[in-house]
Amino acid sequence: MAFGGPVSGSASGPVTGKAVFPDEQDLIRFANKFSHHIPLPLVIWLEGDLGAGKTSFARGLIHALGYRGRVKSPTYGLLEHYQLESLKVLHMDLYRISDPGELEFLGIEDLLDERTILLVEWPDKGGSWLPEPDFILTFAYAGEGRDLDWKACSQRAQAFAAGLYST
Repeated sequence: MAFGGPVSGSASGPVTGKAVFPDEQDLIRFANKFSHHIPLPLVIWLEGDLGAGKTSFARGLIHALGYRGRVKSPTYGLLEHYQLESLKVLHMDLYRISDPGELEFLGIEDLLDERTILLVEWPDKGGSWLPEPDFILTFAYAGEGRDLDWKACSQRAQAFAAGLYST
């Protein structure tokens, strides 16, 4: 796994970077590292083609945060809740929605609090119903592995990303 490469950005704009994962195990190791000292609340948009690694990252992160049960893809139910000891994770998959207005019925704004991580797959389908992201993680195929282009959009995310490189 190579989490690194050039990091760019400034205090006035997003910080970006790249990571390369030769296999799924490296992606899971990255999710584990990402879970350490994760700031709350946090909104992460997960982008990329079908099978590019969005759900694998989400599953790895949820397990790394301490959830011991089965982590299933929320493709059909749109939203899965994972209550942990000191936080909760909401995992959304918007692939199957046809109108962003469908999100109104989920009451996302009522589910978010200061101890919540929101993971959103296919955020482009959510329109203005989604909160702004702290991170945008864009996964892509790279032979047998995966590439990740990431963007830390908020100051909290930028400080957290800097810590990922120093550990």
